[in-house]
Amino acid sequence: MEINEKYMRRALDLARHGLLDASPNPMVGAVIVGNDGRIIGEGWHRRCGEGHAEVNAVASVRDRESLLDSTMYVTLEPCSHYGKTPPCADMIIERGIPRVVVGTADPFAKVSGRGIARMKAAGIEVVTGVLEDECRALNLRFMTAHEKQRPFITLKWAQSRDGFIDGKISTPLTSMLVHKLRATHDAILVGSGTVLADNPSLSTRLYAGKSPVKVVLDRRRRVGPEAGIFKGDIPVIMMSDYGLLGDAMSELYRKGITSVLVEGGAQVLESFMKEDLWDEIRVEISPECINGRVKAPDLIRLPFVIDSETVDGHRIITYRN
Repeated sequence: MEINEKYMRRALDLARHGLLDASPNPMVGAVIVGNDGRIIGEGWHRRCGEGHAEVNAVASVRDRESLLDSTMYVTLEPCSHYGKTPPCADMIIERGIPRVVVGTADPFAKVSGRGIARMKAAGIEVVTGVLEDECRALNLRFMTAHEKQRPFITLKWAQSRDGFIDGKISTPLTSMLVHKLRATHDAILVGSGTVLADNPSLSTRLYAGKSPVKVVLDRRRRVGPEAGIFKGDIPVIMMSDYGLLGDAMSELYRKGITSVLVEGGAQVLESFMKEDLWDEIRVEISPECINGRVKAPDLIRLPFVIDSETVDGHRIITYRN
């Protein structure tokens, strides 16, 4: 088991390279070890629509004959269906890899144990559950989306020390961190009030990552085509005809969105909290008082702090539901 964990940790390290580009697919890493205990191939899922970790790992092996007596370590169950690429489980079988060690099963309905079953049926020795907690945590957003049939939901706001969210609060550095956060989500969501009041672009212009899909809750259809969110080539999803917020989130999941960053305004944030429809909350607290007009959501109901740091004198706290 110690040997299995050693190579699985390497696979986890590789998987993290896909943080900005793999979504809505999961981050996955794969390591292939020869019969002498040396690594002969490595790979990770670099970008959605491109080769999966297993395919990239096999492609990096110089001597294909060495695959016939090797072990593949992969953080997530190999896929068993045709998506944008062929099934990895079939590729593993065809290459004659005799042993596969899997970190965790894939909750996606089209896989969900089928990849493991297919490899076992082909005579491959399959070991599962190695560093399972770590492998699940790596893809918490992906896991949550497919298990709950809705995107992983992060609520985000910045507030002054006296509890207001209107006015300029973030510093240039903390603003860059917000744009980094945007780059790690499939979509960014605001209410129509925020669009009308601030005319935001909702881009990641302060960070090198991709810009997420823009989602606007607009029951009264107040947002016109001249709004800044429509500038550029990033898709915009306007949501008007929905019942509860949960219905809107289910619709986003059906559109292939596995994570959503909710940025406001205050009424939208409170609505998500009231419906207990959130997975993480990130709050930036400035040391300044601004005596503003718009109160921040109530933090008293958020007891589960998973991270806290100070950046530019601002405290950034992350809560987990």
